[in-house]
Amino acid sequence: MAVDFITSNPKSLLNEFNNAIEQDEPKGKINTWIRSKDKKFYTHKAEEWNSKAWFKPVIKDGILTFNIIKPNNANISTVAYAYYHGHLSETFLSHFDTLFSKATSSSMPTSEDKVQ
Repeated sequence: MAVDFITSNPKSLLNEFNNAIEQDEPKGKINTWIRSKDKKFYTHKAEEWNSKAWFKPVIKDGILTFNIIKPNNANISTVAYAYYHGHLSETFLSHFDTLFSKATSSSMPTSEDKVQ
């Protein structure tokens, strides 16, 4: 699954997401997503969903894409695939609705996704 956010400034949108994850102030903070130690990937923080999948952001011209990546030790279940897909879209709609014009999600993995 790829989640695409159509935006005039994809790098700025990604920076806003990173800042909201890492800020200390509770107002506006995103506390459901965490970054990997190398800061290249994102996973859900809730115990039930943590590390069931990872997202890798890719900045393209006018698009911020998040490709889903499987964990090292397992494939991604259909339920986890759907949860990550929906929750990332919900997070961006809740926090950054003025920074993108449209979000799209593929129903099946794209060639850049790694699910198995």
